[in-house]
Amino acid sequence: MRDFKAEFYIKSTAALIGSFFENTNILIVKHNEEGSIGFVTNKSFEKSLHELIEFNHIKPFPLMDGGPVDREHLFVLHNRPDLIDGGKQIHNGLYLGGNMEQVTKAINTRGATQQEIKLFIGYCGWDVGELEAEVEEGSWTFSY
Repeated sequence: MRDFKAEFYIKSTAALIGSFFENTNILIVKHNEEGSIGFVTNKSFEKSLHELIEFNHIKPFPLMDGGPVDREHLFVLHNRPDLIDGGKQIHNGLYLGGNMEQVTKAINTRGATQQEIKLFIGYCGWDVGELEAEVEEGSWTFSY
């Protein structure tokens, strides 16, 4: 089994055709003794941020369909800790979470771009050992 690092990408294989994960690329942001968490990075959500009631005052900004778990919440990945406080550094300047008021301000003032902030509806999650088992069975390959 390949060694996992703090942040890595996986890509679905033909074994997942017909499922939510068909043709997905996932950025794994947490992989430890508690399990794994990641976000689908190549599927847009059907609505934009400003189309959500609580964010109707925000300029149009794309949302990504991060995964099938906890689709009632937004999750943010960014590389702008100078604009957004409270994020946890994942790896090499990439942060998970942060102050949503600062996120929306950065979007509204165009202080940060779509390349610097990614917003996800939902996430992908695996229990301990589950992701490794899915890699072993051929559902995922590593993507760099």
